[in-house]
Amino acid sequence: MYDIVIIGGGVAGLSAALYAGRAKLNALFIEKYNITGSQIMYAGEVDNYLGIPSITGFELINRFREHAIKESTVKEGTVEEITKNGDIFVTKLVDGEEIESKTVIIATGAVHNKLGVKGEEAFTGKGVSYCATCDGAFYKNKDVMVAGGGDTALSEALYLSNICRKVYLLHRRNELRGSKVYQDKIKAAENIEFIGNVIIDEIKGETRVVSVLYHNKETNDFGEIFVQGTFIAIGMKPNTDVVKGIVDIDESGYIIAGEDGKTNVSGLFAAGDVRKKNLRQLITAVSDGANCVASIEKYLLKKNEKNC
Repeated sequence: MYDIVIIGGGVAGLSAALYAGRAKLNALFIEKYNITGSQIMYAGEVDNYLGIPSITGFELINRFREHAIKESTVKEGTVEEITKNGDIFVTKLVDGEEIESKTVIIATGAVHNKLGVKGEEAFTGKGVSYCATCDGAFYKNKDVMVAGGGDTALSEALYLSNICRKVYLLHRRNELRGSKVYQDKIKAAENIEFIGNVIIDEIKGETRVVSVLYHNKETNDFGEIFVQGTFIAIGMKPNTDVVKGIVDIDESGYIIAGEDGKTNVSGLFAAGDVRKKNLRQLITAVSDGANCVASIEKYLLKKNEKNC
């Protein structure tokens, strides 16, 4: 019987594994593969993690992993479902194995929706990004493109407009879908150019992104913009399939949990990008993992006191 089962091989899960080990809790850390699947591993450079001014995403996440797995038991496996019998959680893997624990931390993350165009995968981390807050600083005084028309895309375009020389905002509809406040700011920004009713066909480059090809949906006219960075902002999908129907989630599929990680299910906690929150960054994922373990320490202490 484990004190905690931590599900998810990203930053939040690794942070929870580290803190659980240091708290001397009997924790099992389950990851799909024997190398972390965190999105940060695909970042060409990370420059916003406190104390580490410049490092590749792959190197940083492996440092996290090497540190964390010294403190908890690690298991490679894919979770099929989670059930609760009384106060005990049962985590079932696809191979049929069932693991019992007193608490569970869901740290399965979220994935960015992809355009699915030629060059997107090849240039991820080399000019293709899914987070302006994370990578915008690398494009100071350069030309960039943002794909999308919702609040996230508009927010990213506005953020980048304060850093970059020129921001192209491409959307498949003629009109933006974001809030009126954001739309007004987009129109007022002199260095943001909106190109609507277009489909992006290809992201071109050599060693890094050089340009973006697109065509107009009505006229079928083709266009090309020359940019050094492309930011894809067409939404995210949280990995919550294993807890759907068990825990409260919002309309976008994110688990509803506070800063302490507590969900509506006693003993079930959520950390990282899978949790409903305003800012999804490395630093907040690390914080989530630590907060969940702190909450679990209090939870288990209360349980023990009741049983005495």
